[in-house]
Amino acid sequence: MSGTVAIVVFFTGLLFIILIHEAGHYLVARAYGFKVEEYFVGFGPKIWSFRRNDIEYGVKALPLGGYVKIAGMNPYEPVPPEDLHRSYGAKPIRQRALVILAGPGSHFVVAAVLFASWLFFFGDPRTPTPYITSVETTLNGQVGPASAAGIEPGDRIVGVGDISDPTRDELLAYTTAHVNEPVEFTVERGGGTITMVITPEPDTIGGESIGRIGVTLGPAKMGPVASLVGGVKEVGNAISESIHQITRVFGPSGIGRVFTLLFTDAQRGTQDPTSVVGIGQAVGQTGSSGDWGAVLYFLAFVTVFIGLINLLPLPPFDGGHLAVLLIEKVRGKALDMRKLIPVSAVVMSFFVVFVLATILLDLTKPIDFTP
Repeated sequence: MSGTVAIVVFFTGLLFIILIHEAGHYLVARAYGFKVEEYFVGFGPKIWSFRRNDIEYGVKALPLGGYVKIAGMNPYEPVPPEDLHRSYGAKPIRQRALVILAGPGSHFVVAAVLFASWLFFFGDPRTPTPYITSVETTLNGQVGPASAAGIEPGDRIVGVGDISDPTRDELLAYTTAHVNEPVEFTVERGGGTITMVITPEPDTIGGESIGRIGVTLGPAKMGPVASLVGGVKEVGNAISESIHQITRVFGPSGIGRVFTLLFTDAQRGTQDPTSVVGIGQAVGQTGSSGDWGAVLYFLAFVTVFIGLINLLPLPPFDGGHLAVLLIEKVRGKALDMRKLIPVSAVVMSFFVVFVLATILLDLTKPIDFTP
């Protein structure tokens, strides 16, 4: 059940992020006096709408995102004479660029908040030294060794025996090797260190005999300011990784890999392209394990990835509109947008075929995301 809940939470969050993307276009367009005609949630047949200040707001049948319609952006729809001064083409290039950038730009702001929340509520599991998240008062029916020694939640184990800054695996290996033997632990607390002697006790988990002191280890959670700073840094890391993935997936080798998987018995791996179906499968598996921090991190990463896809300099993406504005700035005159319609059709046709191919692969050759 937790896997299903994780999928619902993830895709609901993703829908809100897409709506924030459109809200970015909408708010900047309104601020500069563009003629905004529609703001809809979803695509397809209209379910419900209302008009306010000459703008139609509403909901459509397919909850796959949303859109903002600005007068003059569709070259095949004439603009009434009284609205020409508020149309897209009548506004300065700088204002048009800011309207376009506001959409994908919102992804990086939202991702920074999501990454910061991840660091604040869950902590970074890549933290090399173990932090104590909880202390067991009893172990094997007696007072827990860590509790008796005065270990507290929030302490960080920076030394065990002759090992400095042990990893989680090193700590477990050492306590297992010294069951029923006094072991010296060095703990960081409040900016200082405390040394204490604790005797690991034998325990069995998953059929494996280990040595335990009665604590639960977890990543270090950050404070509000450190979380925000760390969230911004994670956006930078996600941008770098996403650029690598985009060039790999949509490059010749990535496209060739999809066709190889479709028409041969080749098995898929976690590095192969996936669709929204595969993303749902990954989120479901992660949610089933109870790792909600990983689900939040994944949502933040996908938010960055979608933002970068939108910045590709190809019509009809936002990056395509920005490329057109750059060309107009260099040429000193407007382009005939009707000539770009075939380019947009080719780009969208490619992405539709690519998405359908990866959906088919996710259904017939699902990727095993379990570690």
